[in-house]
Amino acid sequence: MYDSIVSVDALSVELGGNPVLRDLDLTVAPGEIVAVVGPNGSGKSTLLRCVAGLQPPTSGDVRVFGRPPADDARFWGSVALLGDEPAWYPGLTAREHLELMGAVHAQARMTVDAALELFALEERADAPPLNLSTGQRQRLSLAATLLRPSTLLLLDEPERGLDTAFRAALAGLLDEYAGEGGTVLMATHDQDLAAIGRQVSPSGVSA
Repeated sequence: MYDSIVSVDALSVELGGNPVLRDLDLTVAPGEIVAVVGPNGSGKSTLLRCVAGLQPPTSGDVRVFGRPPADDARFWGSVALLGDEPAWYPGLTAREHLELMGAVHAQARMTVDAALELFALEERADAPPLNLSTGQRQRLSLAATLLRPSTLLLLDEPERGLDTAFRAALAGLLDEYAGEGGTVLMATHDQDLAAIGRQVSPSGVSA
């Protein structure tokens, strides 16, 4: 067992010569939900990209499961990322996208049928994602993210496009995930969603 799932030490990031993050310290313990809150442009998404290994830091150190994040099977076998809307496969239905995710990950956390029901997509299961509404596509993205096995969820504004009722349902799902031993680090503007965990600002100061 790791003392911390995510450890960020003196992280600074400059993009185009402009400081986005400056001397950020953050530790996320196993089973913890941490919500990074703050206005647009404050570095929330950049922090998640650094933890996912998609954005190199200008200075400082980032460790996930005790080692630097790496774009390899070992890392992504434990980490699930929800960022920008994915590039959907042309011609595949919502169900087929989830079946593909389940086929890639043999130890799926739930069946495709269970995911469709949980994310209120049963009636649109045979529609291609681009024929779905914005909220339905976001629920499909969340279904794919939570269907696959993981120990750490990295979520960038998971509430995007969701109605009030499903935002509340998402809070329950993330709380359940953490209760099963998973860890959640998310950037969010939704105060109710943020309230289920510890809140930090992009400067690393508790909010």
